[in-house]
Amino acid sequence: MKKISYSLLFLITLALTTPGLFAQAPAEKYPVDSASMELPGVPKGEVLKFTFQHSTIFPGTWREYWVYIPAQYRPDQPACVYVNQDGIQWKAPTVLDNLIYRKEMPVTIGIFINPGRVLAADTAASLDRFNRSFEYDGLGETYVRFILEEILPEVERQKTGDGRPIHLSKKGNDRAIGGSSSGAIAAFTAAWERPAEFSRVFSAIGTYVGLRGGDRYPALIRKVEPKPIRVFLQDGSNDLNIYGGDWWKANETMERALVFAGYEVRHAWGEGGHSGAMGNSIFPDVMRWLWKDWPRPVTVGNSKNQVLGEVLVPGEGWELVGQGYKFTEGVAVNAKGEVFYQDIPDSKTYKVGLDGKVSVLPINAKKASGTSFGPDGKRYVVAGATNQVLRYDANEKESVVADSISGNDLVVAGNGNIYVTAPDGTEKPSKIYLIRPNGEKLVVDEGLKFANGVALSPDQTQLYVTESASHWIWIYTVRPDGTLTNKQHYGWLQVPDDAENAWPDGLKCDREGRIYTTSRMGIQILDQTGRVNVILPLPKTSNCCLGGPDFNILYVSCWDKVYRRKLKVRGVNPFEGPYKPGKPHL
Repeated sequence: MKKISYSLLFLITLALTTPGLFAQAPAEKYPVDSASMELPGVPKGEVLKFTFQHSTIFPGTWREYWVYIPAQYRPDQPACVYVNQDGIQWKAPTVLDNLIYRKEMPVTIGIFINPGRVLAADTAASLDRFNRSFEYDGLGETYVRFILEEILPEVERQKTGDGRPIHLSKKGNDRAIGGSSSGAIAAFTAAWERPAEFSRVFSAIGTYVGLRGGDRYPALIRKVEPKPIRVFLQDGSNDLNIYGGDWWKANETMERALVFAGYEVRHAWGEGGHSGAMGNSIFPDVMRWLWKDWPRPVTVGNSKNQVLGEVLVPGEGWELVGQGYKFTEGVAVNAKGEVFYQDIPDSKTYKVGLDGKVSVLPINAKKASGTSFGPDGKRYVVAGATNQVLRYDANEKESVVADSISGNDLVVAGNGNIYVTAPDGTEKPSKIYLIRPNGEKLVVDEGLKFANGVALSPDQTQLYVTESASHWIWIYTVRPDGTLTNKQHYGWLQVPDDAENAWPDGLKCDREGRIYTTSRMGIQILDQTGRVNVILPLPKTSNCCLGGPDFNILYVSCWDKVYRRKLKVRGVNPFEGPYKPGKPHL
């Protein structure tokens, strides 16, 4: 552990920043805020320097990081946190000294992290591996996990220069994060992925372009249910315009998307290039604004996304129905509005009554996955343990509908036809079966990569099938005899950064013809033409239905948990018979 002067730290950080980061900056002059200057009478905090080289999230990396401890810090009160990428920027220790002293921000410990390097064994013959773009530019939770699971605990294992323990607040409302260029998108991604852990973001000359998927953010921001994040954006009109995109226009597009989605956002636009000059000038004001009204929490705004407004009930969030399961699937609703779901490994079936209470049915569900109710009021399931389609009456008496189907999910049409998906793994082509009321079994399609969830359109003239090993939902026309035709790609789903597919699974429709599908990113809601309008984030979703007395409560199975949420919409059920929705907006 070493103590080091602020001015020397600033020069070192500039030198250590990725080569070329500020190379294209024209001469820029901006006003200097007094909070960026060392002022007499203001107590100085200390800056401690450490190295970290034991990461399991970024194996083999070595990095330096600095910890700023304000003079006002007391161990009996966990401090707020500001995390910055690319080490110390913006003359941050001096700014924090002044703003904390003036009570323009809370007592805050600063953590300034350099990107990792995998050090070369022989520096004379080879280069280090520079990990900055991999850690910073990509979407997904990997980097924020590194901060939360490795860096913050590592900081709390250190002590101040005079031996005091370091205690950091665990509240997201007490944490801010920032950076420039790739460090800026890393900061935004950390808050986007974990808004309960970081609620305040400073993004300077942010790299929201096509390097590792950052150009996807504006569309995602408009579709995803808003999160409690406050964002300050800075850029200049002479920023980079190179192979990856136009930084200036990308930042403008980010600002417009955030405003559209209801976020509390502020921006500072200039005429500079890919430079830290303007960031240095505005950093004190950025901190004042990000921490304004603290400890009042950052709140969620109102999105202009029309479908979000049509679907969500203001003030209604997710409610936990049950937890502690091994793997939940097969969520379905009966004519009363009672909801059923399976815990496949335990071969148990759970029922949620109209009073919202959960009970276990006294039957062995034989590792059932897909579940659907027919027009006869009976419950139909795909039993993986026996490769059968089974039927249960009101007294839970079991009968066999079909044998020798290694099925996964099913839907029962209003005329009694049953459609079953049979994925047979991710390597072999899947099959779709039609089982007619007389027991006749036909293969009506094959070839999808892991055909999974299956649902009928409200008018029951179209069949939707999720292809889990891709980002597609497929659509078929249902002929009068129940066979399928006019097969084509239909719904284009969003895919997370750390996966090769969206893994769409269960899906259901509402009376407006919208399709609700589970996926790696949560519930993706598509319009009748197959466009994702809304994403409701939830982890590990597998199946869903619209249940309750009014069929307006969205139930979602999420591996070991089941959630529900009241919506404005009403679900449409095949057992009720065909229903013709209104025309789509083209």
